[in-house]
Amino acid sequence: MKILATLLALFASAGLAGAAGMLKAGDAFPAWQMVDQTGAKVSSADLAGKTYLLYYYPKAMTPGCTKEGCALRDNFSGFQKAGVEVLGVSFDAPKDNAEFVAKYNFPFRLLSDTDRSLAVAVGAADSPSRLMARRISYLVGPDGKVLEAYADVDPSKHAAQVLADIEKRKPTK
Repeated sequence: MKILATLLALFASAGLAGAAGMLKAGDAFPAWQMVDQTGAKVSSADLAGKTYLLYYYPKAMTPGCTKEGCALRDNFSGFQKAGVEVLGVSFDAPKDNAEFVAKYNFPFRLLSDTDRSLAVAVGAADSPSRLMARRISYLVGPDGKVLEAYADVDPSKHAAQVLADIEKRKPTK
């Protein structure tokens, strides 16, 4: 039994356990404020009345995070047409996020959740001591409520998945 507990603790610390505390569709998204790659403050209050995709990624410049960011960049016009703002979030410092944005020409802001408070509140981290965020995303509506929660994100397919979900939400004519 002690071995099992030790293995579970190792999996949890390595990020292999399921995302604890994920919000679900209809839940109010917590209020937040973070700094973007330029040092500017960005908050949920700034986005009131707008739909936004807030995606957590583990670490700037890593292969999976680059793949996800580039897919979102390459599909950015679809998000713009749908009126959806894209925001990436990691535990990286603004300087690291600025280098990531510059290297890959991301047309969206990358935010720094360095104290991990939002990450813990939304299931991207199980504690403030976690080294990297879980790869999760939320599509948040203009009323501040979760429209879609993405617990299992495939970096290369996520942009298309979110755009398909946005398309499904459009009223039929």
